[in-house]
Amino acid sequence: MSKYRPRRILPSEITPPEVFFDRRRLLAAALAGGASALLPAAEPSQAQPGQLRYTRNTRYSTSEPPNDYEDITNYNNFYEFGTEKSDPARNAGSLRTHPWTVTVSGEAEVTGQFALEDILKPHPLEERIYRLRCVEAWSMIIPWVGFPLADLLKRFKPTSKAKYVEFRTLHDPKQMPGQRFRVLDWPYVEGLRIDEAMHPLTFIAVGVYGRVLPNQNGAPLRLVVPWKYGFKSIKSIVSIRFTEKQPLNSWHVAQPDEYGFYANVNPNVDHPRWSQATERLIGRGFFAKRQPTLMFNGYAEEVAHLYSGMDLRRYF
Repeated sequence: MSKYRPRRILPSEITPPEVFFDRRRLLAAALAGGASALLPAAEPSQAQPGQLRYTRNTRYSTSEPPNDYEDITNYNNFYEFGTEKSDPARNAGSLRTHPWTVTVSGEAEVTGQFALEDILKPHPLEERIYRLRCVEAWSMIIPWVGFPLADLLKRFKPTSKAKYVEFRTLHDPKQMPGQRFRVLDWPYVEGLRIDEAMHPLTFIAVGVYGRVLPNQNGAPLRLVVPWKYGFKSIKSIVSIRFTEKQPLNSWHVAQPDEYGFYANVNPNVDHPRWSQATERLIGRGFFAKRQPTLMFNGYAEEVAHLYSGMDLRRYF
């Protein structure tokens, strides 16, 4: 089976396209995603469509200024809606985020199918400003709104056999036109070691910039693992499975010589077709000076201990 081989990013793709923000679509997504229960208790004149109630977490937030909302929502990797950076914003309107269910299975005491409202209800939301680093040597600073993944996983009481957590994206070619092409073996699969999943930095995002997460950014539930490359941050999650064996994640299956299971940001290990030593921050312009890529994406102090004794060139 032929596989899509990602090409080198072109200079013309660095500046995000200017796309008019459709407020009606956001309102529809907010209502369809069950977000009305999360709207702030404010006077009607003060409430904004799709706005979320949250507290700001400064402990885990970068001090760098975030990208514009337009950058974040119009320059995306989401191959279920197309392989070009502008395709998700253009095509993701076909995704229906209500009703939405998540199936929990595997090595846990509590398993079954859970409605989105049941997944969200117990969790107070917070905003964290994280850097998203992609293997194409670009990055963004994004103010995510959501809750720690550990808080969700603990509810399912994983057993001692649960060494890993596997996630799957919705598979529905009618809603996700990119799945009509054999770019990857659908559905998209990702996974984390259980200690990575339980780390306080690991996050489930349901919003961005205080608003309900747009479809192109992974609505209604998206994983965020800030010290790893962006392809680990699986979108539109419908399945969580606790496993004893390491999951076979999609990009490693597709191209094992280019994409490893761990996907930790390591500037000392180049992608076979480009350097990872520096990065370009989207939104700063093509001629802006590139900046050095930081080990573990700048989160080494928090997560380096997870990989003590591991050869990070072998386990890339």
